[in-house]
Amino acid sequence: MQPVGVCTASLGSLGLMRFLGVPWSWSLAATLGVCLGSGGWRLLRVLCKTALRDLFGLSVLLRVKYKLRRHQRAKSTIPKMFQDVVRRHPDKVALIYEATGEQWTFRGLDEYSNAVANYFYQQGFRLGDVIAIFMESRPEFVGLWLGMAKVGIEAALINFNLRLDSLVYCVTTSGAKAVIFGGELSSAISEVNGMLGKNMAKFCSGDYNPEVVPAETRHLDPLLSTASKSPPAQIPVKGLDDRLFYIYTSGTTGMPKAAIVVHSRYYRIAAFGYYAYKMHPEDIVYNCLPLYHSAGNIMGVGQCLIHGLTVVIRKKFSASRFWDDCTKYRCTIIQYIGEICRYLLNQPVRESETQHCVRLAVGNGLRPTIWEDFTKRFRIKQIGEFYGATECNCSIANLDGKVGACGFNSRILPNVYPIRLVKVNEDTMELIRDSRGLCIPCRPGEPGLLVGQINQQDPLRRFDGYVNESATHKKIAYNVLQKGDQAYLTGDVLVMDELGYMYFKDRSGDTFRWRGENVSTTEVEGMLSHILNQTDVAVYGVEVPGVEGKAGMAAIADPKTKVNPNVLYQELQKVLPPYARPIFLRLLPQVDTTGMGDLCACCSLGSDFRRDWVLPPQGDGKAEKAALRQCAVTGVSWLPSLFFRGCVIKSPLVVRQAHKYH
Repeated sequence: MQPVGVCTASLGSLGLMRFLGVPWSWSLAATLGVCLGSGGWRLLRVLCKTALRDLFGLSVLLRVKYKLRRHQRAKSTIPKMFQDVVRRHPDKVALIYEATGEQWTFRGLDEYSNAVANYFYQQGFRLGDVIAIFMESRPEFVGLWLGMAKVGIEAALINFNLRLDSLVYCVTTSGAKAVIFGGELSSAISEVNGMLGKNMAKFCSGDYNPEVVPAETRHLDPLLSTASKSPPAQIPVKGLDDRLFYIYTSGTTGMPKAAIVVHSRYYRIAAFGYYAYKMHPEDIVYNCLPLYHSAGNIMGVGQCLIHGLTVVIRKKFSASRFWDDCTKYRCTIIQYIGEICRYLLNQPVRESETQHCVRLAVGNGLRPTIWEDFTKRFRIKQIGEFYGATECNCSIANLDGKVGACGFNSRILPNVYPIRLVKVNEDTMELIRDSRGLCIPCRPGEPGLLVGQINQQDPLRRFDGYVNESATHKKIAYNVLQKGDQAYLTGDVLVMDELGYMYFKDRSGDTFRWRGENVSTTEVEGMLSHILNQTDVAVYGVEVPGVEGKAGMAAIADPKTKVNPNVLYQELQKVLPPYARPIFLRLLPQVDTTGMGDLCACCSLGSDFRRDWVLPPQGDGKAEKAALRQCAVTGVSWLPSLFFRGCVIKSPLVVRQAHKYH
């Protein structure tokens, strides 16, 4: 029986006994008997084990909701909240740039962002205009979007790994009137200059090389140095529910989608992290995650802008320097994605890994198999694992360190936070409905799709969607928990245990996760098909033992054996970021289609595979080499039909191991 039913039956029996004049002692005894007899002992067990967790979670929820209501009444925005922090401690260090050791105080960051606001306002940019930011992580990145927000300009935060068509798509679909790019990415902008349009204004920040940047590009740094550092005179009329910037997320289909981040969403994500994990202004955060993602820019930098923490920004993650940096800057909080934890565990033991001051690691994707190894080896007191997409309204968090859990929802009071796991067809991922047309909630232990009930009047439950309205509509389902309601579809399958802890199981739709990034199979298929003159291609992710995420596999129709993997790989380097390039190629006589006419990859043991190839490692190649070693050692048991005939890879060791199974 559900908790509500148990409580109803118990209270009903108590009322009946008292109505009949039965003494209190007998009435309570009878009520306890009814409670236990109807399965109430399970409810009592859940209550005893989860009461403290649920009460703390409820206190965090109410605190964030109260703060949001107060900011709404005050008509606050993120820039206004930042101004409050600047007034409290102007000379405290806000940002540290690891690459140079440069330290930005709150006053310095405020003045830089004021210069950005004043300059672009003088250039004619106004409320609601969009400017794309395309640069690697550094303090200027933060100052740029913050300064734009001060005058109502919205930033589109572009993944700096993108090139050619993907880059052009993200810049143009945002409606950007200008693009600010880092000097380190000048060649990438030059490649697409003609595709961006004649009216696209271009600004270069950092190293400026006139021979590399497109013509008419303005060097932004000297322009900002002469701009007024006073607060902008023109303050836009914006509120918490208005747009702040756009973050691109790989959707279930097609190119990346520009998710709308409003001021209240930015505050909500940062505030939940702050209160849920008991951060305080004296904490120092080590942030090696990209600032074009919400984890780095909101969960990390947001603690600086809203709560006054110091954040150390590292341009790129380094496993060998990670703990040295944490020790040097006396960091107390680190941010991670699952791959980072594994990379750190694979490093040789060094003194700095236990001489640090880190007490909390916040992130997502930490595998249960290495969770305890990570905490014990590096002496981390608390893991703050959470689940949530940039745009979702059903984020959850692990508050008490339950190994493997990415969050929880109360079993006793589930309606306080209206999210559910609902049953779906495992093949089509369509929602399964009951006779009333409503979705069917999952029982503990049953995998289901995570959904969050939408309420646009509640900042914690609103769904702001994407720039593309059709993409927004695809993420909304109707009549989910009750007639007439709306719910956000995460596209992710989770499992909940009897105590309400939730565990990530799989990502549905046409995406998979590799090297900390979401990969759109549709986007990769489109690029491959274009390179191969519209050849049929199916892309999907395959699991590799001991490696987070899924590696990309491309099945290509090659009946005449014309595909040259070396040439194909060279072309892929030009159009796809490293994480999106397939690791494995499967060359087939044909690529089959589903009953709906969609291409599908046939993975059965009896399939007629002409050739299988392994492409060169991406980046440092560690994950890919590990994948191949696992395949060789296990006899490729994870995909029985895959044999590496004619491997194309840089590591001779791996080639020899693979050839053992010809």
